[in-house]
Amino acid sequence: MKLSNEQQKAVTHHTGPCLVLAVPGAGKTTVLLNRTVNLVKEYGVNPQKILSITFSKAQAMDMERRFRNKKSIPAKFSTIHALCFQVLREYGIKHRKNYCLIEDASLKENKYRILSNLYREFNNDYVSEEKLDDLLLEIGYIKNSMLDPNSHETQIDNFKEIFKGYEVYKRKRNLIDFDDMLTLTEEIFRTDEEILGKYRNKYEFIQLDEGQDTSKVQVEIIKKLAYPKNNLFVVADDDQSIYGFRGAYPEWLLNYKEAFPDAKVFFIEKNYRSAQNIVEVLNTFIEKNENRYKKTLITDIPATVPINVVKVKTPDKQYQYILEDLKKNPYKESAILYRNNLSSIGLVDYFSYHDVKFFLRDTRLKFFNHRILRDIFAFLRFSRNPKDINSFDEIFYKMKGYISRKQVEYAKTNQTSADVLDRILSMPYLKDFYIDIFNELKFDFRRLQKLKPIDAIEFIEYELGYNNFIRENIVKYGSTKNSLNSILYYLKEIAKKTSSLDEFALRLKELNELVLQREFSPLMLSTIHSAKGMEFDNVYIIDLNEGTFPTMRDDDNQLKTLEEERRLFYVGLSRAKTKLTLLYPTCMGEDGLKASRFIGEIVK
Repeated sequence: MKLSNEQQKAVTHHTGPCLVLAVPGAGKTTVLLNRTVNLVKEYGVNPQKILSITFSKAQAMDMERRFRNKKSIPAKFSTIHALCFQVLREYGIKHRKNYCLIEDASLKENKYRILSNLYREFNNDYVSEEKLDDLLLEIGYIKNSMLDPNSHETQIDNFKEIFKGYEVYKRKRNLIDFDDMLTLTEEIFRTDEEILGKYRNKYEFIQLDEGQDTSKVQVEIIKKLAYPKNNLFVVADDDQSIYGFRGAYPEWLLNYKEAFPDAKVFFIEKNYRSAQNIVEVLNTFIEKNENRYKKTLITDIPATVPINVVKVKTPDKQYQYILEDLKKNPYKESAILYRNNLSSIGLVDYFSYHDVKFFLRDTRLKFFNHRILRDIFAFLRFSRNPKDINSFDEIFYKMKGYISRKQVEYAKTNQTSADVLDRILSMPYLKDFYIDIFNELKFDFRRLQKLKPIDAIEFIEYELGYNNFIRENIVKYGSTKNSLNSILYYLKEIAKKTSSLDEFALRLKELNELVLQREFSPLMLSTIHSAKGMEFDNVYIIDLNEGTFPTMRDDDNQLKTLEEERRLFYVGLSRAKTKLTLLYPTCMGEDGLKASRFIGEIVK
């Protein structure tokens, strides 16, 4: 590939700090690889003195493969965590410390088990998968952002105590997770001149790919390693920084010239991927963000298909439109992108019914193990077996009636052949209003047993009072109102197509298995986060509604969050090469939906 003038300037940069700001589809990796060759061939740099750091292991391996195919030069391509692992191993040998990584869930001692136990200890409650993910995310955010956990605001109960307990537990046993690899390496570089000096001598040239995804602690590690020569070559696009929830710190790019006054800054603005009309939309859309480097994308690729904005009534009408469009206009590669993983549930259900082959990029969906699904099935199990004290124990405080723990414990200790509710009714001195409540519940659960799945879910929601419970416990469930509505909506849509509870349970099992299959298809379903770095001839972005995209919480830093959401949408738009279709429904169940503000920012 012949390099453009802008690419050539970046590739021929020799020493000192340099920031390369490259728009989507500008050939960022090509620039970094060619610059590596140039350092070796033109400036005589020992390739083993060059360290190229990228965001993921897959990217590092891909860059190394592409480089070795191109030139037989033994340059080093690594993730930041792989570098930190080397440092910790060396530090461990020096100080006779043997660190043990606890990331693998199959290990006896792993971070998931440790944190689950600590959550139970401090909250006297079971931690759901969603809450555990939130807990891990908060801990990672604090460590990557170098924050004080004592002054960090969070909605997780007793977070500070859990955080401290986790740190103490690990320290006593020399256990570390991925975030510890970063914080410990930063501390070693700050306090151990011998090890830092060794790594500075080992790597005289540092190259950083995807610099916008780097966290504050990672920046500190890299800056310490590059000092005092500061041969730091950063390739980035601040407009594609979309990992703020993990602690990504794009501000360091905006302040690059302050940190390195003699730095060279190059702009690579030619897009080699997308058609002219898509590039024009990208330019006008991202300009709405204030905290960014001003860049103007250009392209030589003519537009052949107009950008289409499609308004439909319900989510499934989006899938119907896409299916019909794919039949009329088959492309070599197509992608259906969305903001949140929940959007894939309806797609998978619809496409499987219509025998459409697809490849789902994100297989770890919380939906099938979500607390709401577990609750619904606990209600259903109890309706089928009124003696099932374990199921009743899961739901008694989630329904109407103000049932007390004391009443449940009485039913547990009086293990007669009677049904659970009859055991409670036999309690001495039970007040009349409780007798009425429990008799009504007996009647309700007998009715529930006979209902079809869709009617059963709505009966649990409204007749048994479960809807009130989940609305009052949105935060505890680690959700927003929108996501809870979506979970219930998709669950009901699946239930509508089944006639019995057994068939409903089987359908959920089938869908879960379908999600896990890894059979390749030219049609990819993916979150925008997971599609970053990819490109497709034909792109559909679905569920473009306010509250879903952008996703905003009441406690958010509104401007900062909105700018990141806008960057995320920008990344989604820029995956498209030829054809781009944006879709949004106007209602979900009985709830009306507004078009995303981002639609209004594109359609004049």
